[in-house]
Formats: sequence, structure tokens, C-alpha cells
Amino acid sequence: MTFPQKDRRLVRKEFIARTGKEPERIRLGNGFVDDFIFEDQEAADIPINALRVIFNIIATISSEQFRPEDRPQQLSLFDEEFETDNNVFAVMKIKNHKISPSGSTRQVIDAYEFLARFRMGWYRSVNSRGKEIRTFGGLISTPSYEHRGYTSFLISSYWLKKLMVIPEYNYVLYNLVYNIRNNKHIIFAIWLSKIPPTGTALKLSTLNRKFGLNYKTANDLCFKFLKPARSNLDRYNSLSFHFKYKGDMISIIPYATDAVPEKRMEPDKSPIDITRRLRYFRKRYGLREDEMLQFSYQYRNILQTRELIEKAFRELIRTSRLKGKSSTEFRGRGFLIEIQENMIKLYRESKIGKLLPNGYPVIL
Repeated sequence: MTFPQKDRRLVRKEFIARTGKEPERIRLGNGFVDDFIFEDQEAADIPINALRVIFNIIATISSEQFRPEDRPQQLSLFDEEFETDNNVFAVMKIKNHKISPSGSTRQVIDAYEFLARFRMGWYRSVNSRGKEIRTFGGLISTPSYEHRGYTSFLISSYWLKKLMVIPEYNYVLYNLVYNIRNNKHIIFAIWLSKIPPTGTALKLSTLNRKFGLNYKTANDLCFKFLKPARSNLDRYNSLSFHFKYKGDMISIIPYATDAVPEKRMEPDKSPIDITRRLRYFRKRYGLREDEMLQFSYQYRNILQTRELIEKAFRELIRTSRLKGKSSTEFRGRGFLIEIQENMIKLYRESKIGKLLPNGYPVIL
């Protein structure tokens, strides 16, 4: 069915960007990520300044985002406001310096022009009464650059709903689009937030297609794309990842970071000290070689995890003494289970644990 492209536009609401401190994190709805950023399982090549527009749109509406199962009345109110007629929009304006901190007018204009054209088309949605609503445009429409330092634009009800009504969502740090300049690394971070804590394995061809890459070997993709991406996420994101490959299969396993911008943690132990410590655990608690594999990898290679393991071990010693027991009563896998349980408890009490409750490292 063809619709007339000069249909009238109804503006129902104006969103005003809040002043003051920017949010630490934003909530990206999985529906928006799947349909806008990863349509047909392939990442769009969205420029960095356009990503800044998206992040600032979400920051502006953050106080009005909701899960429909938690606030069903809010969903009805949204339908009444935005899904009673075709071509209903909201209006918003964002400071230009948030899109181009360097003050480039060209960068600001290019960002909005990209989003006005990208995914442009007719979209259909069905409101709570079963009525089909049709809207034409991209994520934004009719951007208007103001020399007073703002750009105003319209957001269609279709995409606004994807951003505001979020049955499932993941957190992403707001400053990611300012600390990382490589747009593919940011899009990878968004994808990483959606995969299970146990990780995933993908073929070389699948990763190439998903992120618009063209590497000939898994080794090239791992060390020319994944390694630099991990370096950026280690430094600037709350979630980073391990990777390894075998043949054309590439495994990616997420882990939580400290997410402290501009700060890297330096190793506090020499390889000899680490090996000696691992030998102590193995002998004292009767760990078999197969039981040591994951535990040893996490302890040896990830500083934050090593510190968490040591805290969990000290907690085991403390609680065992309170019960009049010896920690060596826990042997082999039983010892690792106790350490893992303590790690989960300690992790969830931390700031990052409240942000990503299931992002704890796994040693079993």
C-alpha cells in the first residue's frame, strides 16, 4: 500500500533537555536496538555524531521511559497521546555542542541529515485498541539548525515508542560516545550488552557481516578489530570482553569493568607471584587440573577478577572461623563453589554490580 508523503504532521509534545549534570548511563530498549541499529542482524554504520544525537535523545526522555508490565497505565496514556492519529510527532531540541564538542557546524548538520534520511519510510504500529497507526519518516524529521546553539527536530511516534516503552533494555554509559571515537566500537559495546554473561560464539563470516567488516581470517578480526575495541571498553565502559578463536569460530565472553574514565589499573603482582598463589590454591584445596582451567585463567589475566577472588577468599576464611571450621573442609569444586558464591555477593554489593547484577565473573 502506498501512502501520500505530504500527509499532515501532528505535534503532540515537546521534550526539553534537562540542564545540569549529564546522566551516568542511559537505557537502550532492545526493540530499538534490534530494529534501528541492528536491522536484519546487521549493524548500521551510524556515524559518531549521529550516535551522539541518539544518546542525547534517550537522555532527554529518560525520566519518561518505562516497562509496560510495571506501568500499564502509562502505556495507555502513551497510546492516547501519540497513537490515535497517523503522523503524530514529538518535538525536541538539543544543544549543538553536545553533538560536536569542537563546535563544527558541518558535523552537527551532517549528523541530523544522516538520521533524517536513515531508515526513512512508512512505519505501522497497532495501538492498545487494535487500531493501525501509520507514520512516515526516519528517526527524526525536519531538523532546524539554530545559530543560538540548538537544533530542533521532530521524532515520529513509531520510533518514540521504541525509545520510551522498553519491556527489555540494557544500560549503556552516556559518555561512551564522547570517550570513544570509533563508531563501530560503540555499536559493538551496545551489542555486547545484549549477549548472555556466559558469552557467545560466532563464525568469522557472521561477525564480518554483523559489523560491516571484511577480515579474511579470524586472527585478523580478533587482533585488528576486537583487541582495539576491548582496549577502549576496558578503559571507558562498564562492560568489556574476552575473545578467543579456533578455526573460523570466535568466542566472545563479557566481563564487568570498573568503568572509571581515563584510568587504567596496573598489575599489582608479578607473573611469578601469581603462579605461586595459584599453586597454593591448587594444593591446599585439592583442585584438579580441569577445575583449575577457568579459575586460573580469570585469576591470572584479569586484575579486577583477581582482586574479587582474593576478597571472596578472605570472606571464606572469616566465615569459616566464625563457625569454628577450617576453610580446607571445602575441597575441589566445593571450594570453587564457595568462592563463586562469595564473589557474586561481593560483586552485587558494588557500584557496577548494581548496574549489571549478572555481570559477575565466572570461575567454574
